[in-house]
Amino acid sequence: MINVIASIHVKESKLEEFIEIFKSNIPAVLTEEGCIEYMPTVDVPTGLPPQELNSNVVTIIEKWDSLDDLKAHLSAPHMLEYREKTKGLVEEMSVKVLKEV
Repeated sequence: MINVIASIHVKESKLEEFIEIFKSNIPAVLTEEGCIEYMPTVDVPTGLPPQELNSNVVTIIEKWDSLDDLKAHLSAPHMLEYREKTKGLVEEMSVKVLKEV
């Protein structure tokens, strides 16, 4: 299994618009071969150190059966459309692809 944590820094005042577009794409992603989990999350203030909070970051948590499934996801037509819709809303993005040890 492959785990993905994608941190998407959304432009100021664009968070709601980004989340709306993202959520509209979830049903298509969940039907993809190998998709186990795919959801957007935002920071929850807890007061626990060393937590860093950023109200403009959406963290996507994904689980895939295999790296090949993840690669197919990245080139799926609905993902290309999603990226086109959100490109003006995103400042920067980082991705971690992880496996259990």
